[in-house]
Amino acid sequence: MERVALKGQNLIIYTDGVSRGNPGDAGIGVVLKDKNGAVVDEIGKYIGTTTNNVAEYTALINALEYAVKHKTVSADIFLDSELVVRQMNGVYRVKDENLALLFNKAQALIKKIRVKGQGSRVTLTHIPREKNKEADNLANKAVDLHLSKK
Repeated sequence: MERVALKGQNLIIYTDGVSRGNPGDAGIGVVLKDKNGAVVDEIGKYIGTTTNNVAEYTALINALEYAVKHKTVSADIFLDSELVVRQMNGVYRVKDENLALLFNKAQALIKKIRVKGQGSRVTLTHIPREKNKEADNLANKAVDLHLSKK
């Protein structure tokens, strides 16, 4: 449901992953906004049975893949997973093998954005859960939709 042309834009992105049961039914939510805060696109997707940390990383990877596909110049990404933000920013080591694979994939996607030249950047910032309601709602709706079809 892409709403505007995004090529070369700076994006503000909110991501969230949910898992009901941890591991349990999981979903992701991604809200992409332009520099003025207008929503330009959204992603809500059921991702199967997994943990909350895998869901958080999967949401981040979906956001980064979107940014690469649309030739985004820079991305300021906000998520409520302190673990993912601290791992991605090099504060925490990644010990879990499954998370390490997702971490490496996310880092590779960030490099693709950063190689675009001057002004290209990706920032990841931890925010409180209550400031991430849009992405959280998308993730929960994706799980609800899946469960309603069972």
